[in-house]
Amino acid sequence: MKLGIVTDSTADLPSYLIEQHEIQVVPTILVLEGKEYADGIGISREEFYNRLPSLQTPPTTAAPSIGDFLSPYQYLLTSGCDHVLSIHAASQLTTIVNVARQAAGEFPGKVTVLDSGSLSMGLGFQALAAAEANNIGVNAALEAVESARKRLQVKAALDTMEYLKRSGRVPGVVANLGGLLSIKPMIELRDGEVKAIGAVRTTRQADEKILSFALSVGEMERLAILHTNAEDRARNLLNELMNQARQSVPRDILFVNVTAVIGTHLGPNGLGFAAVRK
Repeated sequence: MKLGIVTDSTADLPSYLIEQHEIQVVPTILVLEGKEYADGIGISREEFYNRLPSLQTPPTTAAPSIGDFLSPYQYLLTSGCDHVLSIHAASQLTTIVNVARQAAGEFPGKVTVLDSGSLSMGLGFQALAAAEANNIGVNAALEAVESARKRLQVKAALDTMEYLKRSGRVPGVVANLGGLLSIKPMIELRDGEVKAIGAVRTTRQADEKILSFALSVGEMERLAILHTNAEDRARNLLNELMNQARQSVPRDILFVNVTAVIGTHLGPNGLGFAAVRK
Protein backbone atom coordinates (compact mmCIF):
# COMPACT_ATOMS: atom_id res chain seq x y z
CA MET A 1 0.00 0.00 0.00
CA LYS A 2 1.38 3.39 -1.00
CA LEU A 3 0.86 6.19 1.49
CA GLY A 4 0.92 9.91 0.86
CA ILE A 5 2.33 12.05 3.67
CA VAL A 6 1.13 15.59 4.39
CA THR A 7 2.31 17.95 7.10
CA ASP A 8 2.36 21.71 7.66
CA SER A 9 5.21 24.20 7.55
CA THR A 10 5.61 24.30 11.34
CA ALA A 11 7.31 20.89 10.91
CA ASP A 12 10.50 22.74 9.92
CA LEU A 13 11.56 19.92 7.58
CA PRO A 14 14.59 20.78 5.41
CA SER A 15 13.74 20.93 1.72
CA TYR A 16 15.97 17.98 0.79
CA LEU A 17 14.03 15.67 3.14
CA ILE A 18 10.71 16.95 1.79
CA GLU A 19 11.87 16.13 -1.74
CA GLN A 20 13.46 12.81 -0.81
CA HIS A 21 10.30 11.50 0.84
CA GLU A 22 7.82 13.32 -1.43
CA ILE A 23 6.10 14.94 1.56
CA GLN A 24 3.42 17.53 0.85
CA VAL A 25 3.84 20.58 3.10
CA VAL A 26 0.92 22.97 3.64
CA PRO A 27 2.17 26.48 4.49
CA THR A 28 0.80 28.26 7.54
CA ILE A 29 0.20 32.01 7.48
CA LEU A 30 2.34 34.84 8.84
CA VAL A 31 0.79 38.31 9.10
CA LEU A 32 3.52 40.93 9.23
CA GLU A 33 2.75 44.66 9.27
CA GLY A 34 -0.63 44.06 7.64
CA LYS A 35 0.70 41.78 4.89
CA GLU A 36 0.02 38.05 4.71
CA TYR A 37 2.83 35.66 3.85
CA ALA A 38 2.62 31.94 3.17
CA ASP A 39 5.17 30.57 5.64
CA GLY A 40 8.61 30.50 4.04
CA ILE A 41 7.62 32.57 1.01
CA GLY A 42 8.40 36.24 0.52
CA ILE A 43 10.51 36.77 3.62
CA SER A 44 13.47 34.75 4.84
CA ARG A 45 13.73 33.51 8.40
CA GLU A 46 16.84 35.60 8.95
CA GLU A 47 15.12 38.78 7.75
CA PHE A 48 12.09 38.06 9.92
CA TYR A 49 14.11 37.61 13.10
CA ASN A 50 16.22 40.68 12.38
CA ARG A 51 13.09 42.80 11.97
CA LEU A 52 11.09 41.27 14.82
CA PRO A 53 12.41 43.34 17.78
CA SER A 54 11.74 46.67 16.04
CA LEU A 55 8.26 45.96 14.65
CA GLN A 56 5.66 48.48 15.79
CA THR A 57 2.82 45.97 15.45
CA PRO A 58 3.49 42.42 16.69
CA PRO A 59 3.17 39.82 13.92
CA THR A 60 0.41 37.27 14.10
CA THR A 61 -0.13 33.79 12.66
CA ALA A 62 -3.03 31.86 11.20
CA ALA A 63 -3.88 28.32 10.14
CA PRO A 64 -4.17 27.40 6.44
CA SER A 65 -7.62 27.22 4.88
CA ILE A 66 -9.58 24.04 4.18
CA GLY A 67 -8.79 24.50 0.50
CA ASP A 68 -5.09 24.50 1.27
CA PHE A 69 -5.48 20.90 2.49
CA LEU A 70 -7.93 19.73 -0.17
CA SER A 71 -5.36 20.30 -2.94
CA PRO A 72 -2.57 18.02 -1.62
CA TYR A 73 -5.06 15.36 -0.53
CA GLN A 74 -6.61 15.31 -4.00
CA TYR A 75 -3.19 15.32 -5.68
CA LEU A 76 -1.86 12.37 -3.67
CA LEU A 77 -5.01 10.26 -4.02
CA THR A 78 -5.14 10.76 -7.78
CA SER A 79 -1.43 10.12 -8.30
CA GLY A 80 -1.23 6.57 -7.03
CA CYS A 81 -1.53 6.82 -3.23
CA ASP A 82 -4.01 4.49 -1.55
CA HIS A 83 -4.23 6.49 1.65
CA VAL A 84 -2.99 9.80 3.10
CA LEU A 85 -1.52 10.40 6.55
CA SER A 86 -1.76 14.06 7.46
CA ILE A 87 0.35 14.93 10.54
CA HIS A 88 0.18 18.36 12.11
CA ALA A 89 1.13 20.78 14.88
CA ALA A 90 -0.21 20.33 18.41
CA SER A 91 -3.95 21.03 18.56
CA GLN A 92 -3.61 22.74 21.95
CA LEU A 93 -1.55 25.46 20.26
CA THR A 94 -3.16 25.88 16.85
CA THR A 95 -6.32 25.06 14.87
CA ILE A 96 -4.36 23.45 12.01
CA VAL A 97 -5.42 19.90 12.95
CA ASN A 98 -9.10 20.92 13.07
CA VAL A 99 -8.91 22.47 9.61
CA ALA A 100 -7.14 19.39 8.23
CA ARG A 101 -9.86 17.14 9.67
CA GLN A 102 -12.56 19.21 7.99
CA ALA A 103 -10.77 18.83 4.67
CA ALA A 104 -10.26 15.09 5.26
CA GLY A 105 -14.03 14.73 5.55
CA GLU A 106 -14.20 15.27 1.79
CA PHE A 107 -12.31 11.99 1.29
CA PRO A 108 -14.09 9.44 3.53
CA GLY A 109 -11.85 6.58 4.61
CA LYS A 110 -8.94 7.89 2.57
CA VAL A 111 -7.25 10.46 4.83
CA THR A 112 -6.13 9.98 8.44
CA VAL A 113 -5.30 13.17 10.34
CA LEU A 114 -2.92 12.94 13.31
CA ASP A 115 -2.22 15.44 16.08
CA SER A 116 1.54 15.28 16.64
CA GLY A 117 1.35 16.99 20.02
CA SER A 118 4.48 18.86 18.97
CA LEU A 119 6.02 21.59 16.81
CA SER A 120 9.10 22.18 14.69
CA MET A 121 11.22 19.04 14.29
CA GLY A 122 9.19 17.37 17.04
CA LEU A 123 6.50 17.28 14.37
CA GLY A 124 9.00 16.86 11.55
CA PHE A 125 10.49 13.68 13.00
CA GLN A 126 7.01 12.14 13.24
CA ALA A 127 6.32 13.00 9.60
CA LEU A 128 9.64 11.40 8.65
CA ALA A 129 8.76 8.26 10.62
CA ALA A 130 5.54 7.98 8.63
CA ALA A 131 7.30 8.62 5.33
CA GLU A 132 9.90 5.93 6.02
CA ALA A 133 7.09 3.44 6.70
CA ASN A 134 5.42 4.42 3.44
CA ASN A 135 5.20 1.02 1.79
CA ILE A 136 4.31 -1.21 4.75
CA GLY A 137 0.74 -0.10 5.35
CA VAL A 138 -1.29 2.42 7.31
CA ASN A 139 -1.16 0.58 10.63
CA ALA A 140 2.61 0.14 10.48
CA ALA A 141 3.06 3.82 9.67
CA LEU A 142 0.79 4.82 12.57
CA GLU A 143 2.83 2.59 14.87
CA ALA A 144 6.06 4.18 13.64
CA VAL A 145 4.69 7.66 14.34
CA GLU A 146 3.50 6.67 17.81
CA SER A 147 6.86 5.10 18.61
CA ALA A 148 8.72 8.26 17.58
CA ARG A 149 6.34 10.41 19.59
CA LYS A 150 6.84 8.36 22.76
CA ARG A 151 10.62 8.71 22.48
CA LEU A 152 10.59 12.42 21.60
CA GLN A 153 11.98 15.34 23.60
CA VAL A 154 11.68 18.98 22.56
CA LYS A 155 13.27 21.57 24.87
CA ALA A 156 14.36 25.17 24.46
CA ALA A 157 15.79 28.20 26.21
CA LEU A 158 14.20 31.49 25.17
CA ASP A 159 16.05 34.78 25.30
CA THR A 160 13.14 36.65 26.86
CA MET A 161 9.61 36.14 28.22
CA GLU A 162 8.28 39.02 26.10
CA TYR A 163 7.11 37.13 23.01
CA LEU A 164 5.81 34.14 24.93
CA LYS A 165 3.79 36.40 27.20
CA ARG A 166 2.18 38.45 24.46
CA SER A 167 1.39 35.40 22.34
CA GLY A 168 -1.33 34.37 24.80
CA ARG A 169 -0.84 30.76 23.73
CA VAL A 170 0.84 29.52 26.91
CA PRO A 171 -0.45 31.47 29.94
CA GLY A 172 0.42 28.61 32.31
CA VAL A 173 4.11 28.94 31.52
CA VAL A 174 4.01 32.66 32.19
CA ALA A 175 2.21 32.10 35.50
CA ASN A 176 4.68 29.42 36.58
CA LEU A 177 7.63 31.69 35.93
CA GLY A 178 6.06 34.71 37.57
CA GLY A 179 5.74 36.75 34.38
CA LEU A 180 9.26 38.16 34.76
CA LEU A 181 10.49 39.55 31.47
CA SER A 182 14.12 39.72 32.61
CA ILE A 183 14.62 35.96 32.91
CA LYS A 184 15.38 33.40 30.23
CA PRO A 185 12.70 30.71 30.46
CA MET A 186 13.43 27.03 29.87
CA ILE A 187 10.48 25.28 28.25
CA GLU A 188 9.52 21.81 27.10
CA LEU A 189 6.89 20.84 24.55
CA ARG A 190 5.26 17.67 25.82
CA ASP A 191 1.91 16.07 24.97
CA GLY A 192 0.84 19.18 23.11
CA GLU A 193 1.54 21.60 25.93
CA VAL A 194 4.32 24.08 26.56
CA LYS A 195 5.61 23.44 30.07
CA ALA A 196 8.00 25.51 32.18
CA ILE A 197 11.07 23.51 33.22
CA GLY A 198 13.10 26.30 34.79
CA ALA A 199 14.55 29.75 34.29
CA VAL A 200 18.02 31.29 34.30
CA ARG A 201 19.45 34.80 34.27
CA THR A 202 22.16 34.68 31.62
CA THR A 203 22.66 33.34 28.11
CA ARG A 204 25.63 31.30 29.29
CA GLN A 205 23.51 29.61 31.95
CA ALA A 206 20.84 28.92 29.35
CA ASP A 207 23.37 27.30 27.01
CA GLU A 208 24.72 25.13 29.81
CA LYS A 209 21.21 24.04 30.79
CA ILE A 210 20.22 23.09 27.25
CA LEU A 211 23.44 21.11 26.85
CA SER A 212 22.68 19.29 30.11
CA PHE A 213 19.16 18.46 28.92
CA ALA A 214 20.50 17.15 25.60
CA LEU A 215 23.16 15.02 27.27
CA SER A 216 20.49 13.49 29.54
CA VAL A 217 18.54 12.12 26.54
CA GLY A 218 21.04 9.28 26.15
CA GLU A 219 21.59 7.49 22.85
CA MET A 220 19.65 9.24 20.09
CA GLU A 221 18.06 7.96 16.90
CA ARG A 222 17.40 11.46 15.58
CA LEU A 223 18.56 14.92 16.60
CA ALA A 224 17.87 18.46 15.42
CA ILE A 225 19.54 21.53 16.89
CA LEU A 226 16.93 24.30 16.85
CA HIS A 227 17.47 28.04 17.10
CA THR A 228 15.73 31.31 16.35
CA ASN A 229 18.46 33.18 14.48
CA ALA A 230 21.08 32.22 17.06
CA GLU A 231 23.40 30.25 14.81
CA ASP A 232 26.57 30.80 16.86
CA ARG A 233 24.91 29.47 20.01
CA ALA A 234 23.53 26.53 18.06
CA ARG A 235 26.95 25.70 16.59
CA ASN A 236 28.47 25.81 20.06
CA LEU A 237 25.80 23.43 21.36
CA LEU A 238 26.50 21.02 18.52
CA ASN A 239 30.24 21.19 19.15
CA GLU A 240 29.81 20.49 22.86
CA LEU A 241 27.55 17.54 22.15
CA MET A 242 30.10 16.11 19.74
CA ASN A 243 32.89 16.63 22.28
CA GLN A 244 31.04 15.14 25.24
CA ALA A 245 28.71 12.53 23.73
CA ARG A 246 29.86 11.72 20.21
CA GLN A 247 28.79 8.08 20.57
CA SER A 248 25.26 9.03 21.64
CA VAL A 249 24.32 11.36 18.79
CA PRO A 250 23.24 10.20 15.33
CA ARG A 251 25.45 10.64 12.29
CA ASP A 252 22.99 12.95 10.54
CA ILE A 253 22.18 15.92 12.78
CA LEU A 254 19.80 18.56 11.47
CA PHE A 255 20.46 22.25 12.05
CA VAL A 256 17.28 24.33 11.91
CA ASN A 257 16.56 28.05 12.13
CA VAL A 258 12.97 27.72 13.34
CA THR A 259 10.25 28.96 11.03
CA ALA A 260 8.88 32.49 11.53
CA VAL A 261 5.37 31.21 12.34
CA ILE A 262 6.77 29.56 15.48
CA GLY A 263 9.36 32.27 16.10
CA THR A 264 6.60 34.86 16.32
CA HIS A 265 5.66 33.33 19.67
CA LEU A 266 9.19 32.53 20.88
CA GLY A 267 11.25 35.53 19.83
CA PRO A 268 14.78 35.73 18.43
CA ASN A 269 17.98 34.30 19.93
CA GLY A 270 16.39 31.13 21.29
CA LEU A 271 18.17 27.78 21.44
CA GLY A 272 16.84 24.25 21.73
CA PHE A 273 16.74 20.73 20.36
CA ALA A 274 14.40 17.99 19.26
CA ALA A 275 15.61 14.44 19.87
CA VAL A 276 14.21 10.95 19.47
CA ARG A 277 15.77 8.45 21.86
CA LYS A 278 17.12 5.29 20.29
